[in-house]
Amino acid sequence: MSTVTENAALLPASLREDFPILTNNVLGGQPLVFLDNAASTQRPRQVIDALSQVYERDYANVHRGIHTLSERSTEQFELAREKVRAFINAEHAHEVIFTQGTTASINLVARSWGETNLKAGDEVLTTVMEHHSNLVPWQQVCQRTGAVLRHVPLTEDGRLDMAAFDLLLSEKTKLVAVVSVSNTLGTVNPIDEIVKKSHDAGALVLVDAAQSVPHTTTDVRHWDADFMAFSGHKMLGPSGVGILYGKEALLDEMPPFLGGGSMINEVRLDGFTPAALPAKFEAGTPPITPAIGMSAAIDYLNRVGLEAIHQHEQILVEQAHAALSQIDGLQILGPAPEHRAGLVSFAFDRIHAHEFAQVLNDRYGVAVRAGHHCTQPLHKLLGIAASTRASFYLYNRPEDVDRLVEGIAEVQQMFAPKGRKRRRKPQ
Repeated sequence: MSTVTENAALLPASLREDFPILTNNVLGGQPLVFLDNAASTQRPRQVIDALSQVYERDYANVHRGIHTLSERSTEQFELAREKVRAFINAEHAHEVIFTQGTTASINLVARSWGETNLKAGDEVLTTVMEHHSNLVPWQQVCQRTGAVLRHVPLTEDGRLDMAAFDLLLSEKTKLVAVVSVSNTLGTVNPIDEIVKKSHDAGALVLVDAAQSVPHTTTDVRHWDADFMAFSGHKMLGPSGVGILYGKEALLDEMPPFLGGGSMINEVRLDGFTPAALPAKFEAGTPPITPAIGMSAAIDYLNRVGLEAIHQHEQILVEQAHAALSQIDGLQILGPAPEHRAGLVSFAFDRIHAHEFAQVLNDRYGVAVRAGHHCTQPLHKLLGIAASTRASFYLYNRPEDVDRLVEGIAEVQQMFAPKGRKRRRKPQ
């Protein structure tokens, strides 16, 4: 991800017609401006139709029946796995594990690989910008194993301090768990560099790619990442489905995390033998319909084009960053646009983030996120309790940014001390 090029272009506004929810009005009759895409995205009609078709025509449990519906569901479910493989350029489809989401994927690695391979004195290296889902599981596994958890700090502009990373990385480091894009700062991390340095030190790398896979082309083989996790609901797909990618050799060595149906080859009263990949990690009934819906979402994203989506978002985030930078008293969190993805978080000294979110929704129809965004340690480090986040996707328009800025100005006016007018920063 990088700043836009001179010939970058916005996506056609007609794409919005594929998203029925965007025609809704919210409180006060305002048209919906959805800027909470880092939390979860909306679904196009093509995905909604795919979900309906499964339930209306094809649904049955997979890999367990010889009747027609089971065969149809199984075929579509495994086709979804192959589409995910191609989407991230994994080498084998059985390196793609269906889970409930990014959180479940990271926990799978922490419990299966982590508790098997980590011991007292080993180190796991994360960063201070991690989502709780890539922090708490490692806290838990370190408590169980005696391993030590360390954190890479930030530079003043909200980027990873790679000099500190080099100092923290050592022969004790067994795993580096890092987010590809910060869901709060928007910071785009140098995954290529991190993976190479980690491997040179003998450590594995897990990438939380929930905020990057939906927005730009991802090639796990180019990254050479050992594990990668992401979610369907952040990329136009349904909730309830996520992906764990893992290198075949690592997944083969890891014990099953959950026990039950599907993940076994043979069960005896005194034990069991696990199934081959990927079934070994997909105990119970998998997310059949959500996976098929995710398949339709991948089709949609491929038709639009990930590079076109990325350029579209960069135009919007540069517009938002420029406008917000002119507002007196507003603190933008994170780096300059050339180092960030399509989201902007901000804070004020005198106005709580929840006040901004409430007024933006009620009076302007703008849906943003307010709070700590599951990055409490980061917010504490920045000295703020909460921030307001606007995050963009392929269906957002420049007018949405204008409406956001207009709403922020009104919030400032509403909460300004009597006799004071909202001021813009001097040019």
